[in-house]
Amino acid sequence: MSATKRSIIWFRRDLRISDNPALLAAIEAADEIVPVFILDPTLIGTSGSKRLAYLGQSLRALDESLNNSLHVMVGNQAEVLKELMARYGTTSVHISAEFEPYGAARDLRVEEAGIPLIRTGSPYAVAPGRVVKPSDATPYKVYTPFYRGWCLHGWRKPATVPKTINAVKPKDADRNFPDWPMPDGVSITPAGEKAALERWKYFQKNGLDNYDETRNLAGIDGTSKLSAHLKWGEIHPRTLLLHLGESKAHDTFRKEIAWREFYADVLFHNPGTDQDYYAPRFAQMRYNEPGAHFDAWKTGHTGFPFVDAAMRQLVHEGWMHNRTRMVVASFLVKDLHLEWQLGADFFMEHLVDFDVASNAHGWQWTAGTGTDASPYYRVFNPIEQGKRFDADGDYIRKYVPELAHLSAAEIHEPWLYLDGYSKGYPERIVDHAVERLESLERLKEIKLDKPLDPRA
Repeated sequence: MSATKRSIIWFRRDLRISDNPALLAAIEAADEIVPVFILDPTLIGTSGSKRLAYLGQSLRALDESLNNSLHVMVGNQAEVLKELMARYGTTSVHISAEFEPYGAARDLRVEEAGIPLIRTGSPYAVAPGRVVKPSDATPYKVYTPFYRGWCLHGWRKPATVPKTINAVKPKDADRNFPDWPMPDGVSITPAGEKAALERWKYFQKNGLDNYDETRNLAGIDGTSKLSAHLKWGEIHPRTLLLHLGESKAHDTFRKEIAWREFYADVLFHNPGTDQDYYAPRFAQMRYNEPGAHFDAWKTGHTGFPFVDAAMRQLVHEGWMHNRTRMVVASFLVKDLHLEWQLGADFFMEHLVDFDVASNAHGWQWTAGTGTDASPYYRVFNPIEQGKRFDADGDYIRKYVPELAHLSAAEIHEPWLYLDGYSKGYPERIVDHAVERLESLERLKEIKLDKPLDPRA
């Protein structure tokens, strides 16, 4: 009788069983699979408590989908995989391809240690590096033409769900599920593939068809809230794209998926820009040192209600509405004159949906140092943004209880009303109109007084 043939499926940012080409490849290659997730000390060290708690929940959900056969291992990835290969007699290790700098370098180190990795699929509908200019095969630097090229390139349909999964049963010593508690007072979105699919189904029914009109309104449930599920691969963008039509609302949602893939492509071609300026000349700009103003921004005590509501949402939920992400980023860079990396690192600490490419280049876009054709002049007015995208003040009241007693007409500018500060809300730490002019003056100092190619 022939020996049982086994293959390893190494899960990373693909914590699902549906639409998972790497899992299907591992199943096809063997009689039994060895599912494994390896806890990475480096990534754990850079992840905040909320993201770790979410990951712990997601791993248990994946394990349930795999009939409690997930090996959760701790240690050097190459050593763990070598031990599993020797123990189970496996000849192949299957993965989804990684393109961001840390993951790609990690996989290269594993291969250099003598472990062959079989890459099938990736976390993207279109892998970074595939969408290039037809004229000279160079990467796009601006989103809109990238989007057109991305759509023309197209993507495959979702992969099938495996009918059966024959997996080896791990030993007790292989079941190192982390016990990462949720911080007190924090409420985050449910983790796991089932939760992701349920949320997508709910959004299709209740939000997708009006997405173009509601996605910027911070006070309502108008976005998909799938970002954490996408970050951990509990759902694949192909699954979302399959259900999108040609309406304006559906195309707007498709464009948001493409933004994620554009930023992954930008980081792939410019691997240092998770911390370095995409437009290098901005490193020469005059910035302030972080101090009391930075602390006020982090804790949601700037005296600008829309900014403060957003920052408190981030700390308490591990998530922030996309519109307010831009507003708080602009406030940090343009009003407080601090470098964008400070804010990006704070987001990295608190966001459950933290994605290195989207975070860094979302910040650089708002800061005016990134892939925007007309970068630095955009200065978000934190008062007008609140009036426009939280007109009734519901978002502010939810996260800033010191202002809950104010009317919609009063809540965005409490300093104008006698009762504005009666519940202990802080006074403004800066004058926005003054700091906007200061920001533009600092721009002139580096002689960037007209739009340039961002890589010039």
